[in-house]
Amino acid sequence: MSFRKVVRQSKFRHVFGQPVKTDQCYDDIRVSRVTWDSTFCAVNPSFVAIIVEASGGGAFLVLPLHKTGRIDKSYPTVCGHTGPVLDIDWCPHNDHVIASGSEDCTVMVWQIPENGLSQPLTEPVVVLEGHSKRVGIVTWHPTARNVLLSAGCDNVVLIWNVGTAEELYRLDGLHPDLIYSVSWSRDGSLFCTACKDKSVRVIDPRRGTVVAEKERAHEGARPMRAIFLADGKIFTTGFSRMSERQLALWDTENLEEPMGLQELDSSNGALLPFYDPDTSVVYVCGKGDSSIRYFEITEEPPYIHFLNTFTSKEPQRGMGWMPKRGLDVNKCEIARFYKLHERKCEPIIMTVPRKSDLFQDDLYPDTAGPEAAMEAEEWVAGRTAGPVLVSLRQAYVPSKQRDLKVNRRTLLHDSRATTGATTGATTPPPTPPAAPASARFSAPPVLGSGSATGGRLDEVLQEVAALRALVAEQGQRISRLEEQLSRLENGHV
Repeated sequence: MSFRKVVRQSKFRHVFGQPVKTDQCYDDIRVSRVTWDSTFCAVNPSFVAIIVEASGGGAFLVLPLHKTGRIDKSYPTVCGHTGPVLDIDWCPHNDHVIASGSEDCTVMVWQIPENGLSQPLTEPVVVLEGHSKRVGIVTWHPTARNVLLSAGCDNVVLIWNVGTAEELYRLDGLHPDLIYSVSWSRDGSLFCTACKDKSVRVIDPRRGTVVAEKERAHEGARPMRAIFLADGKIFTTGFSRMSERQLALWDTENLEEPMGLQELDSSNGALLPFYDPDTSVVYVCGKGDSSIRYFEITEEPPYIHFLNTFTSKEPQRGMGWMPKRGLDVNKCEIARFYKLHERKCEPIIMTVPRKSDLFQDDLYPDTAGPEAAMEAEEWVAGRTAGPVLVSLRQAYVPSKQRDLKVNRRTLLHDSRATTGATTGATTPPPTPPAAPASARFSAPPVLGSGSATGGRLDEVLQEVAALRALVAEQGQRISRLEEQLSRLENGHV
């Protein structure tokens, strides 16, 4: 009689999070206190950007990833906005270009120098003016170069060509209330929005139409968020009528009922979802929480599978998310977060434990690279293309093979001792002449016959035999432990 396995098989079951050491954090940063449900942090393989407190306007820090430790209060910032900065986003096709939205109703695009800032940056490359109220969301098109979306508290979505500073599309009749979040689809042909009217909408920006809409996706009045998954489904976070936090998965072909719905807890912080399309893992971070939950999205019911929770002591004010091409593939790192505390930024590394030192193809399929699939004009003309994929194999560095270590002195000593003990019984060697002082330390000792030499040889041989027995015993113990670990990983207890 066969029994169904109780534990679901998944290569991400044992993913664990680990904060870096204190000296690898970014300390003494005055994180923004503005009341807005943004991540307050944006990361790419070169820089980390953090929205900070600023007097007389809005500002954000841009730090090279390697500049860890205490950040001086006089460190230069990007400070061209006249109101607090609400959202920032790095361009996926240029690691030195970042966009920011602010309470001053403008969107600004900045060019960061190669080695970071040496003086305050006040002059943006482009200023985009078109919103009548504060701009709370900025997000770049995933595949078209220089296409930027912005959403403001005027309930208007604008799509810009940053290269020419022109407004491509203005979508101003589709949302009756405040827009909480915007997420592009994988190929950038559609985007989905979560609105204060409790509806989730799928919008075709080039036609200016709502393709699909789900009213009352979450019954609660608190903010909700929606993100597109790689296969076209939509993942949402929100609140129930009883103010319990929820996760839901929706099929855009049929939005009547969710494919999966899970209730988490009754905390009141907005849930920020981060999605990895390569592994189909969603990480959920609550504002004000001290934990990161992660779930695997699959094709079989219940579709949303809880994996684990990373828990720490301090609550998070915001969270940054490193793109896949910025991770350390040698350490089987599948995600890296940049957690904002009140006065510091702490990287948290998510790792899949693997015994092999080889490149892990199943963890690192080809991922979206920094090259744009098309120009803005091509996208406006109606072309659609997925991201240009790159392999992470070239980022893998094989671990240095262990050198064969031979203790030459011991071998030479033992072989000469054996020879001396054999020949010394018949013909005693002549007494060597006195060597000069410089040679006494480099020449090997000449061993003669005698009971002292024989006794020393027996001691060495006994010690070698004991060490061999100890090594064999430890080898058997390692084999047993590896077998137990293998059974645990495969779900056999």
